[in-house]
Amino acid sequence: MKTILNIIWLVFGGFWLALGYFAAGIICCLLIVTIPWGIASFRIASYTLWPFGRMVVDKPGGNGVFSLVGNVIWLLVAGIWIAVGHVVTAFAMAITIIGIPLAIANLKLIPVSLMPLGKQIVPTDRPFITAYR
Repeated sequence: MKTILNIIWLVFGGFWLALGYFAAGIICCLLIVTIPWGIASFRIASYTLWPFGRMVVDKPGGNGVFSLVGNVIWLLVAGIWIAVGHVVTAFAMAITIIGIPLAIANLKLIPVSLMPLGKQIVPTDRPFITAYR
């Protein structure tokens, strides 16, 4: 079931959302100082391509002062706009019955799009084993 939902997701919005995150990652990596946000953007892009069967957890030891400051900067510069994009896309997907799980997955992306630093993407069947290695 996860594979079918991921394929439908990819066709009906996941590819374009991931492309946006990928483009943001390239821009951030070109600006040298913003490389941590670029890496986080690439991580979110991979999650956006194939979200079903994976989840976002806090990275062990990744919630320090630098992550907090970086997340606040990200929130002000890009996070709010990306979250608005996810809400609009979720609304468009929720119009049909088939799109409701896709809309829910889109809403699951909002917290990580607002605060990407200090997060890790893990499989849903082993969230604690993978996250705390």
